[in-house]
Amino acid sequence: MMRKLGCFGFLIALALIAGAFWAVHLWGGAGPLQRNASVVVPEGATMTAASNQLAKAGAIRSPRLFVWLARIFGGDTPIQAGEYRLPAHISQADILKMMQGGKTLQRFVMIPEGMPSIMVHERLMAAPQLDGKVAVPVEGTVLPDSYAYNRGDTRQAVLDRMQAAMVKYLAAAWTKRKPNIAVSTPREALILASIVEKETGKPEERRMVAAVYSNRLKRGMPLQADPTVIYPVTKGKPLGRRILRSELQADNGYNTYAMTGLPLGPIANPGRASIDAVLDPAESQALYFVADGTGGHVFADTLEQHNANVQKWYAIRRSRGEM
Repeated sequence: MMRKLGCFGFLIALALIAGAFWAVHLWGGAGPLQRNASVVVPEGATMTAASNQLAKAGAIRSPRLFVWLARIFGGDTPIQAGEYRLPAHISQADILKMMQGGKTLQRFVMIPEGMPSIMVHERLMAAPQLDGKVAVPVEGTVLPDSYAYNRGDTRQAVLDRMQAAMVKYLAAAWTKRKPNIAVSTPREALILASIVEKETGKPEERRMVAAVYSNRLKRGMPLQADPTVIYPVTKGKPLGRRILRSELQADNGYNTYAMTGLPLGPIANPGRASIDAVLDPAESQALYFVADGTGGHVFADTLEQHNANVQKWYAIRRSRGEM
């Protein structure tokens, strides 16, 4: 009799061990999901509700079994709401780890340096899975960067982060400004940085362009920046044609051919490098610059030098059939 009981106990123990191995394999082994899928866990969802969503997506076989195994292997850490991107054959253990860690699917909206606010608005409104509407932000208040967001976030919340980033960066950059620069307030720095941003696409030129405009401001010379003339016409979008004579003569607070000093406000959302360039311009006496035919510019200290450079640029354009 004792022998039979011992044999029976051994079988029970063997069954328990087999069951444990089965549970461990089921929990940590490859799952049934055949292809990548997204699952949304609503705010306040219970583990049971989340497991039902996982089962609908085909990521687990049994919601009840998932909850049971999660209680055994997953600890007490709660799951977090959000959208999760699940790779094919992800294990149940990794699913729970992902949800407990809040590793939600991140989407991005990218604002390039120099993008005007009207286009920032268009980009935000076109961003998928964002909720709500926003007004066109005030020009120059958005810091260009890539901003992550989750499904269901509001456009206003994303815009608030963009604007808070600009406030923070501009304040920090202002504390590091060099002495005797041409601007006297952070807002003036922002305005001038927006002009620098629109005048050159070459990073190595930013400090030289900033130096030219800084020198002109200090001497009371008109900035004569074409992008400021274009801004009232297109709100920062490409003009698509040559500037008209009437536009060069317009009195609108932005035409830096018809006025001295800075325009009324920024003409774009400048990036960090252009802000830094204005606060630490190159040491130069240059007052002029013109395109050099390679995508960059050639700089000059005197009008005589500048006129010679302009003639060289005209020759290049004529050789290209542009004049």
